[in-house]
Amino acid sequence: MTITEIKSLLQGEVSIEQLNELKADERKGVQKLLISYEKRQAKFAQAKAQFQNRFSYEKSFWLKDQLVAGVDEVGRGPLAGPVVTAAVILPHDFDLIDVNDSKKLSPKKRQALFPKILEKAISVSVGLANNNVIDRINIYEADRVAMAHAVQGLKIKPNALLVDAMNVPLNIPQVKLIHGDAKSNSIAAASIVAKVFRDNLMDAYGELYPEYDFKHNAGYGTREHMEALKKYGPTPIHRRSFAPVSEYEK
Repeated sequence: MTITEIKSLLQGEVSIEQLNELKADERKGVQKLLISYEKRQAKFAQAKAQFQNRFSYEKSFWLKDQLVAGVDEVGRGPLAGPVVTAAVILPHDFDLIDVNDSKKLSPKKRQALFPKILEKAISVSVGLANNNVIDRINIYEADRVAMAHAVQGLKIKPNALLVDAMNVPLNIPQVKLIHGDAKSNSIAAASIVAKVFRDNLMDAYGELYPEYDFKHNAGYGTREHMEALKKYGPTPIHRRSFAPVSEYEK
């Protein structure tokens, strides 16, 4: 085989017999391709093992034949827009090993995983609390309300919840995990769903209020956002209980 053919072969499934043949090939180009292949395989094996480890909390419920939902939120810090939460119930055979804490993933990767999570999950639900709710009851309580809405929206009621550093105001057994999106695939999947949903929503608000650059800042207080806030004042989606939004009320 030519070097090009071998390179193409090593991008897919390779049998032990084929690998042994390639290892016996003395061409330097072939040996370099084999080294790259083995590095990719080792990296994949490590990622797969870490992925399985992130199912440890779920497995404690699966062993009891119980359904468990991961719950997470995004958008506590922005000056504008809602806080968005998601609840996700994953099946035992969920195999999207790229699912991880949404903050560790690129926007492109999150967008690619979003529809796959929706397809493979047993149930997915999103909950929101808009800026008016946030201003009325504070961001922490609004976050909890939105999480409750997400869980209540699941088509199947879970036996328990895995929650990222929060407590959901529902009478369902819960495990509160600090940095849960890095410890549980269910919470990680929820973090991706919530993040993509909110980013898409803020992109739409960016079309409605182009001066504030919501498409690029998602409501956070970037320089462009603050300059627009000073010049035009708050929009109907700004959180007036957040400093310094109220200072620029026209």
